Amino acid sequence: MPGGPGLLISSAVFVTALALAALANLQMRRPYERRMHGIPWVAVQFVAVVVCFTLILHIAGLLTGHEFKGRAPY
Repeated sequence: MPGGPGLLISSAVFVTALALAALANLQMRRPYERRMHGIPWVAVQFVAVVVCFTLILHIAGLLTGHEFKGRAPY
């Protein structure tokens, strides 16, 4: 994989992160007594959303061929 993961792997990770974010959101909406305890659901949700946003940019780059770069000149 010279340029990173391909479209299939990126899509699979994106769908997994999206499902994990949805699960964490559902757990946070449940009453405190009915939640699964011992798991920091807010942190899980935050990390899953960051992974989703990153993979959206990566998949868009794979589909369009446009490489997203930062502001750095190098």
